[in-house]
Amino acid sequence: MDKVQDFAEFAAVQTRPLLGFAHALTADSHDAWDLTQETLARMGERWGRSRFDEPAAYARTVMVRLNIDRIRRLRRELPLLGGPRDQAPVELVGETDAWLVEALVTLSPRQRTALALRYVEDLDVRAIAERMGCSEGTVKSQLSRGTERLREHAREHGPLRTGTAGTSTGD
Repeated sequence: MDKVQDFAEFAAVQTRPLLGFAHALTADSHDAWDLTQETLARMGERWGRSRFDEPAAYARTVMVRLNIDRIRRLRRELPLLGGPRDQAPVELVGETDAWLVEALVTLSPRQRTALALRYVEDLDVRAIAERMGCSEGTVKSQLSRGTERLREHAREHGPLRTGTAGTSTGD
């Protein structure tokens, strides 16, 4: 019974942070809930049999790998998945600029995963590569391309874009 109580406490404390991370990975509130539930189910299955040094970090690794599997499965089922969706991409929590949410939807799932691990989880390239199950070079490429895509979107739609009449730098 002690292990069951330990897992229940872990799940109660980690559900909200895992859900936030899942939102960053999936850009969809329904997929985020599914991913969070599946992650906790997998953790629950192993809880009594495995010893985790850092269960929260392990849960995030499980979540990233489940998300990669989800993306692969969806690509087989829906070949046109790569483009932006018509539905609301993310449930906003707190203050977030609309242009940033729109920009995140334009990223590929792998770019969004790499950026979420870098900027939400604050991991270095090596740790991101381990979580994503790919090379460090692939991570660097995904981070670079994703960041550039966000910059392009910010230039066109962000709060710093210039487009008001009468504003010029003057030569």
